[in-house]
Amino acid sequence: MKNRFLIALISLTWALASPVWAQNGEPTPDCKMCGTWNAPQKPFRIFGNTYYVGVGLGSVLITSDQGAILIDGALNESAPMIAGHIQALGFKLSDVKVILNSHAHYDHAGGLSQLQRITGARVLASPWSAGVLKSGHNPSDDPQFGALAPIAPVANVSELHDGEVVRIGALALTAHFTPGHTPGGTSWSWQSCESGKCLNMVYADSQTAVSPKGYRYSDHPDVVQNFAKGQAVIAGLPCDVQLAPHPEFSPQLTGMLKGGALTPDANACHVFADAARIGVAKRLADEKAGN
Repeated sequence: MKNRFLIALISLTWALASPVWAQNGEPTPDCKMCGTWNAPQKPFRIFGNTYYVGVGLGSVLITSDQGAILIDGALNESAPMIAGHIQALGFKLSDVKVILNSHAHYDHAGGLSQLQRITGARVLASPWSAGVLKSGHNPSDDPQFGALAPIAPVANVSELHDGEVVRIGALALTAHFTPGHTPGGTSWSWQSCESGKCLNMVYADSQTAVSPKGYRYSDHPDVVQNFAKGQAVIAGLPCDVQLAPHPEFSPQLTGMLKGGALTPDANACHVFADAARIGVAKRLADEKAGN
């Protein structure tokens, strides 16, 4: 399993290595992954009150009788499909009271402006991510600065603090700041229950060390240290089900997307964190070798 994770991590690292858009909004030749990322996907129940409503990119809905929480909005073009998935599962768009984000890149936050507008939900994010969502642009301290599409600015964004619990009715989702991939990266944990059984759910933010040509992580020890801290946080969470903004970084989610049944795994977050550590170490070794 760990080897499969590492292969997926390296493959995505190469896919993201070249610029997709200039920071001023002018497109470079093409977004090689956008077709795959925006591929149609039938929504489904993951476990209990947790549902997959994303496309080729992750988006998760957690429901209660007093409202729902949505995590991530994929691409701008994905928003209508995510909205349709929520409705296809029998929920109203107005049921979504809060929208959360893993990290503020166009492939996970691009659809947030549309989704916020059609649901009327509040958007909550880490202070750094909140600034990006409000402005629509990633600042220069983002390792992928200069290689990102701008996003439509998001209205009604409030800042979170690390460890804050977001509550809607019986729902209680905890924010865990896990920077590295971006300075504002955030992972989320909660419990979902079904037939008297409760599982610890974790939506683990991306931990890949990717950037445009010219950026060297070895020149930014603070970012490398952030990765180590974030990976330790994720590894230490109670975790039976590990979800991810990129589904290929979750063997459990990948299996369900292929029609398989969920298999809880108390080591799932450890496996994810270990693969991420290997990925960062490989990037630093490549830089040292001059690659």
